[in-house]
Amino acid sequence: MKHHSAHRGWLGALAFALLSPLVAQAQLICVWDPLGAQGDGYNTMKDYVLAAKNWGAAIELKAYTDERVATEDFKAGQCDGVLITGLRARQFNQFVGSIDSVGSIPSYTHMRDVIDLLANPKLARNMISGSYEIAGAVPIGAGYVFVNDRSINELSKAAGKKVAVFDWDKSQAEMVKMIGAQPVSADITTFAGKFNNNQVDIIVAPIFAYKPMELYKGLGTKGAIARFPVIQITFQLVIKPEAFPAGFGQKSREYIATQVPRFFGLIRNTEREVDPKHWMHVPLSDRGGYEKIMRELRIHLTKAGFYDPRMMTLLKRIRCKREPDQAECALTDE
Repeated sequence: MKHHSAHRGWLGALAFALLSPLVAQAQLICVWDPLGAQGDGYNTMKDYVLAAKNWGAAIELKAYTDERVATEDFKAGQCDGVLITGLRARQFNQFVGSIDSVGSIPSYTHMRDVIDLLANPKLARNMISGSYEIAGAVPIGAGYVFVNDRSINELSKAAGKKVAVFDWDKSQAEMVKMIGAQPVSADITTFAGKFNNNQVDIIVAPIFAYKPMELYKGLGTKGAIARFPVIQITFQLVIKPEAFPAGFGQKSREYIATQVPRFFGLIRNTEREVDPKHWMHVPLSDRGGYEKIMRELRIHLTKAGFYDPRMMTLLKRIRCKREPDQAECALTDE
């Protein structure tokens, strides 16, 4: 009798060993959203979870309101994937992290081209860096310059002004110094407060931060938002590919590319919510000057090792395909 039950135990163990790949453990993705589980970012990820079932993944989500903590938990192996800003994701993959570079994606039309490019299987190997993979980049809108006084309407007037920079992204302080302004260290949780309390004169932020972070308080009656995209801000999904089914990252990037019209719809709705009096139009005559300065910044930051030269070449190609007569298209230094 004893022998029989031992035999059955052995068979059970064998059957379990054969079946266990089918009962794969759920993957946990840590999602940073300033509004936690109530935010648009977190809600969008719920649809992603449903789509990922088709690619053999059973994903669970965990909301974080602190981006740094979400990133540290991911590094420590407490989650299999993390959704964070491209600025923070640059440490995991510099190639994709260089999308959020200054002035390199001038419009949402260009951004559409970039997201399609990321989904191209030819670039799949660039998405993997060490034990990390970028499973997609989600556009969340342009980063615009917010000023607490609309008389700061040209770059020369920013000289000596205080600008909030994230101390963990060294390229920001570098840029601010190059325009003769004064960098003030901040983080995603503190930069809005510093602007609203007049501790800094200038911030760069996407419009989705306008309401939840009450940036209209910092704008007050004299401030303005310059309607000129300095950078395009993305959320990036970083995963540890070994925790997911084979080919998951590519399917994920292709799926995210199909969702772009929806993301742009959300961005446009948010931008429409801004009180029209707060927008400040940047005259066409000034744009060339800004573009030249941003280009010099990009070249400087690429040489300094902040941006990946391969991505910078691809982004330039996208710009010159859309606007071949731009001055930069005849130049070869980027």
